[in-house]
Amino acid sequence: MNEYVSDVAFTPSVKKEQRKRGSRTGYETMAAKRDWPDTVDENLKAFVAERDSFYLATANKNGQPYIQHRGGPRGFLRVLDDRTLAFADYGGNKQYISLGNLAENDQAHIFLMDYANRQRVKIWGQLKVVEDDPDLLARLSPEGYAARPERAFVFTITAWDANCPQHIVGRYDEETVRQVTQKLATRVAELEAENARLKEQLANATGA
Repeated sequence: MNEYVSDVAFTPSVKKEQRKRGSRTGYETMAAKRDWPDTVDENLKAFVAERDSFYLATANKNGQPYIQHRGGPRGFLRVLDDRTLAFADYGGNKQYISLGNLAENDQAHIFLMDYANRQRVKIWGQLKVVEDDPDLLARLSPEGYAARPERAFVFTITAWDANCPQHIVGRYDEETVRQVTQKLATRVAELEAENARLKEQLANATGA
């Protein structure tokens, strides 16, 4: 049994490397005072609600990892309760690598990025596939989204951590850029109109 919640990541092998490289004392102190959370708080709930994509990691029984990008309307990853996240699965390229991995290894990881605000959240847990549950699929299907869900993925949280923004390069989605540039375009149009009006007034005043 793990001593700390963070032991899901800090295995004996990892701790050995931390001791060898001088960081174990700091992480031991952190865990003893304020370990990683294992339930959803209001900050995580709000963060999840704003995401329109995330990265999902699974591995097969031999430990071969696979990372998949998941995207959809903002908030398509849902908080069901304080220990559970879920999302609808739609038809794709029909490789079914994540499904195959989960059939033999339910350990999974969700990696959430907010590039604009240079924030990231890492979530460890177990992931299961739920077939033939129309009520759950209806709950997970974003309103107005045309794609038809095929199944649900339900993620039980073991631990999560939000760490530093170092080396995260700020990036902005199309809608954010559109809103900013639209304001600039409107202001440019106003200035151009004002410039034309002033030129006309000057021409009339000088008789040019």
